[in-house]
Amino acid sequence: MRHAAKKLSEAEIKTLLSKAKGWSLVNGKLHREFTCDNFVTAFGNMTRVALVAEAMNHHPEWSNVWNKVVIDLNTHSVKGISDFDFVLADKINEIFEPFPPLRLPGSGKGQ
Repeated sequence: MRHAAKKLSEAEIKTLLSKAKGWSLVNGKLHREFTCDNFVTAFGNMTRVALVAEAMNHHPEWSNVWNKVVIDLNTHSVKGISDFDFVLADKINEIFEPFPPLRLPGSGKGQ
């Protein structure tokens, strides 16, 4: 059974925000902007986020213009920022910032 969103205190938000790479607090919401290589990549990443958001039943406020995606997160049911927002922010980072390819020694790439 899924737990209800927990509204976070200012201290909890400050602590979690320090670990949420690239996210800031803007107008009472978690905020981040991503620049992708092109529109298809931006929209593809948004589609992947949509699947995660739907599974969580927690949906972002966002906009897209060509290769830019702007995302704001907060939780209406608690009238503020909840633990759900930080979980979704972490998933969004995983989607928009995949690990770079490994450069293995002897592969002819890298050094």
